[in-house]
Amino acid sequence: MDAELKFTSHRLAALGIAAALAGCATYQPEPLDTAPHMVREVGKIEVDASRMPLPALRSHRFDPSDGLDIDEVAMLAVANNPQLKLARDRLGVARAQAFAAGLLPDPQLALTRDVPTNGGPGNTSAFGAGLSYDVNALLTRSARSAAASASARQVNLELLWQEWQVVGRARLLFVRNIEQQRLLEVLTQTRKLFQSRYQGVKAALAQGNATLDAVGADLAALQDAERQINELERQVRRNRIDLARLLGLAPDARLELVGGSALPPLDPAQVKASLTQLGQRRPDLLALQAGYQSQEERFRAAVLAQFPALNVGLTRARDTSNLYTRGIGITLSLPIFNGNRGNVAIERATRRQLHDEYRLRLDDASAEVYALLGDQALLGEQLAGVKSALAALGQAAASAAAALSAGNLSELAYANVQSALLAKRVEEITLEQRILEQRIAILTLAGSNAK
Repeated sequence: MDAELKFTSHRLAALGIAAALAGCATYQPEPLDTAPHMVREVGKIEVDASRMPLPALRSHRFDPSDGLDIDEVAMLAVANNPQLKLARDRLGVARAQAFAAGLLPDPQLALTRDVPTNGGPGNTSAFGAGLSYDVNALLTRSARSAAASASARQVNLELLWQEWQVVGRARLLFVRNIEQQRLLEVLTQTRKLFQSRYQGVKAALAQGNATLDAVGADLAALQDAERQINELERQVRRNRIDLARLLGLAPDARLELVGGSALPPLDPAQVKASLTQLGQRRPDLLALQAGYQSQEERFRAAVLAQFPALNVGLTRARDTSNLYTRGIGITLSLPIFNGNRGNVAIERATRRQLHDEYRLRLDDASAEVYALLGDQALLGEQLAGVKSALAALGQAAASAAAALSAGNLSELAYANVQSALLAKRVEEITLEQRILEQRIAILTLAGSNAK
């Protein structure tokens, strides 16, 4: 009889071990880096245009050999941004969780053996072998698997939204760099003008043909121009460092930015009309929808878990009197005190929270776009006024130059006209930069990037 016990035990143990080993993973160490790893050459980074999140980028050719235009900077950011790499790792975790949620629960094997320590010669050792399965795990498996799949879809959409934001940030830094270079050129011209004025007034003071107040005013204007240039140069350097970090490059990496900062014009009426489909286009809103669907499945799983927990098993045993038995075991919980009602209440309240959060995010997204469109209209009117003033100042500057050549205008009066013209150009560039930055934000927030 002991032989039968050994045979049964060994057979069940062998089956369990074989089943366990069949799905076992192997361990491989992955040591951490001990030194910073930053790329300094753009040409070493591989950019796959087919994996870009926006159609405009997928159809754009990436060739850093002739410099980076505004779209190539965005493509490089998507391909090499460190935060996006972490987000893709999180997506891998979410997919693994969805895989784990879809696996069937394992059966449970129980083996026992009892050896009598007293009794007559007819006694023998007893054994028991049982195989059981949690039936309730099957009832909730579909809901748990659907919830995990929806969560993975949510993480995927959150990654896409993060890619959209990285594209917008890359374009923003590109625009700032180009516009700051334009502004730096105008401020440099202004400094040259004030430098010339200061030298002239200083010479006139030495000859007794100017007052000390005039020299002080021109010196103050020159110093103010130099202060603006120094501050702008710091901003340019900071902008370059921020762009390098966004692109996953070393701070001292060489970036040759080419092309202008022009963006496609926006039709306010078309943008406003598109807001009615905002929830079907923006990845962050779609991600909230997926998260809500995941919560719906968790709520359904909690409702299904109210049913009494059922565990079914088969047994084979022999007692010490050498009597063999076969049987079936059923374990059933009695939902008298708990009944999973607490979890049901939690999941229901969480679903309501996500429902209201989505509605709030949808309304805020629409309101934000409306606010930016209003600012665009106001900035557009201001820019039109500045351009009109520039045209008038340009004519005045041409007339002043002609009068100066004819000896009918003083150097001071001519310099004042040129100073006013340069100041208006600074205002024009500043307004244009703000309009472009807001247009980038509208393209992202309104979901126009997806077109």
